[in-house]
Amino acid sequence: MPESFVHLHVHTEYSLLDGAVRISELIAKAVKLKMPAVAMTDHGNLYGCIDFYQAAKKAGIKPIIGCELYVAPKEKELRKEVPGFKNNYHLTVLAKNETGFKNLSKIVSRAHLDGQYYKPRTDRRDLEDYREGLIVLSGCLNSEINESIRGGQIDHARSTLEWFKERWEDDFYLELHDHLNGDVAEAQRKCSVQLLEWSKEYNIKPVAANDVHFLDRSDHAAHDVMICIGTGKMVFDENRMKYSEEVYLKTPKEMHKIFRHVPQALWSTLEIADKVDIKIKLDSTSSEKYPQFEAPDGSPRADYFRRQCHAGLEVRFGEKAREPELQERLEYEMGIMEKMGFLSYFLIVWDFIKWAKDNGIPVGPGRGSAAGSLVAYALGITDCDPLRFSLIFERFLNPERISPPDIDVDFCQTRRPEVIEYVRRKYGERCVSHIITFGTLGAKSVIRDCGRVLGMSYGDTDRVAKMIPTELNIDLASAKRKNPDLKAAIESDKAVAALYETAEKLEGLTRGVGIHAAGIVIGSHDLSDFLPLTRGNADEVVTQLAMSPLTELGMLKMDLLGLKTLTVIDDAVKLIHRHTPDFRIADLPLDDKPSFELLS
Repeated sequence: MPESFVHLHVHTEYSLLDGAVRISELIAKAVKLKMPAVAMTDHGNLYGCIDFYQAAKKAGIKPIIGCELYVAPKEKELRKEVPGFKNNYHLTVLAKNETGFKNLSKIVSRAHLDGQYYKPRTDRRDLEDYREGLIVLSGCLNSEINESIRGGQIDHARSTLEWFKERWEDDFYLELHDHLNGDVAEAQRKCSVQLLEWSKEYNIKPVAANDVHFLDRSDHAAHDVMICIGTGKMVFDENRMKYSEEVYLKTPKEMHKIFRHVPQALWSTLEIADKVDIKIKLDSTSSEKYPQFEAPDGSPRADYFRRQCHAGLEVRFGEKAREPELQERLEYEMGIMEKMGFLSYFLIVWDFIKWAKDNGIPVGPGRGSAAGSLVAYALGITDCDPLRFSLIFERFLNPERISPPDIDVDFCQTRRPEVIEYVRRKYGERCVSHIITFGTLGAKSVIRDCGRVLGMSYGDTDRVAKMIPTELNIDLASAKRKNPDLKAAIESDKAVAALYETAEKLEGLTRGVGIHAAGIVIGSHDLSDFLPLTRGNADEVVTQLAMSPLTELGMLKMDLLGLKTLTVIDDAVKLIHRHTPDFRIADLPLDDKPSFELLS
C-alpha cells in the first residue's frame, strides 16, 4: 500500500504574520504529493475558508475547514486572569459537514464578538452547545491537556480528556506532534508518551500532525523574518519567538518515517479525511439570505412595491406619469425585478434612503448603472431621469443574466454612521455588519520591514526601497526588471541580495485587517448563522469574509459611501439659506452655459 497522509493542522497566511502558507501554493503542493485532502486551521479565525474551499474543490482535493481555537480556562466573558491557568489554550477543531461548518462559524463568531481577551476565546459551554458536525483534535503543546501534562497536573489533563471524549466520542482524537529536535520536540515526546497511554486506556485514536506554518523547509528563514515583523523583534534577538524548521508541509513519506512507531496516528489522518464531507452552497444569484422587507401596512410585498413605484412616478412627473412611454417602462422594470426576486432589495434601499432624506441627511443623486432605472428614479433612490438622458436599464439589471443588483449610495460623510445605525436598528444588531478588508506586504513595505528586522541600517534599506518604481500594484520581480539600478545592487551587494530574496518570499502575504470604506452586509437573521464575524477597532461588527467570498455566498451587500463632497455642498447650501431660504440645489439647471464656461 503506498504511503498516504493528510495534513490536518495547517496555518495559512490568514494566521496573520504567523503562517506563511499561501492557499494556492498549499493546494498545488497537496496535489503534487497526491494527498486526497488537506486542512486549513488558522489561529482563531476563518478568514480564508471560502477561498480555500473553492481552490481545493477546483483542484480535486477535499477541503477540510478547521480552526485552531483559543479556549478560555473558564467562561469566555471572564476577562481577567484565572490563577493556575493560562489566558487561553489551543484546540484543533475541524468541520465534518455543512452543519459542522455552520457551528464552527458560530463558535468563532462568538469568540470574536463576546470572548475577546488578548485573543478571541471560546469556552467549553460554546463548544458543547455547537458540537454537532465537528471533529476535535486535542491540540498542540499549547492545548489544555498538554499544558497540564507538562505542568505535572495529570489529574486535570485526564479530566479534560474525559470531558472531550464524553461529548465527541469517536470524533475526538489525541493529536501527536514531533518536530525531531530541540526543547519543543522533547516536550512533544513527553506529552505523546502520556497521550498514547490514555489512547489505549480510553480507546481514543491518536492522530499525527505537524503544525504547518510554512510550505517548504527552505522557507524557514523567511518565515523567521516574518515572525520578527509581527512581534517587533530583530532576527538576532535571543529572547524571542522562534519556530522549528520542521513545521513545513512534509511529504507523506516524511510523516510516515517520523510516526512509524504509531501507524494508527497516520491512518487516523485518512480516517478523518473520509469522515469529512463539506458542501458549502455558493450561489451569487440567490436572494434567500436577504432580509425580507415587510410592508408597514401589512400588504403583500409586490403590491406595496408597485404602489410606491407608481406614487413616486406621480411625484417625479405629475400628469405626465400616465403617458404610455413612462407606464410601459415602469411596468417592464417592475416585472423584471419581481421575476428576479429582488423586490426586498429595492424596498430596503428605498427605505434607508427615504429615512436619510426625511432626517435631513444629504444623499447623492446616483452612481453607476442604477441611474438607468426608472424604478430607482421613481423611488427616490436616484435623482437622474433615465429617459431624459437615454440611459439603458439592462446595464443595471439584465433579464438574460441573473445577477444581484448593485446600487452604490453616497451619503454625507459626517452623517453616514446615522444611516448605518438606522439599518442596524431596523434589521437587528447581529444582522448588519461591516465588511473586512485585508492588507498585504507590498513591495516597498516588505523591503522596509525585512531590512529593519534583519538589522540593516535605515539608510541602506531606504535606498533599496526607493529603487522600486512608484507604480500601482508593482511587485518586486517587476521592479527588478524595470530598474537596472536595483538589479545591479542585487547582483553586486550580498546584503541587498539577501534582503531582496527574503522580501520576495514574503511579498503579498496578508499582514493585517481593516474595514471596507463603504460596504455593509444585511442578513435575514443573525449573520453568524451564515458566516464568521469579528469586531473592528471601534467595536463594530465586521464579517470575517471579504467582498468576493460574500458575493459567492449570496449575501446582500450594500455600498453606503461617505462622500466629503456632499458634506461640503450641504454646508454651502446651509450658508445660502441664510440669505435665500427657498434655494434648492435640485433646481439648478444642468445646462447653464456660464457655469460651463467658468469650469473650462
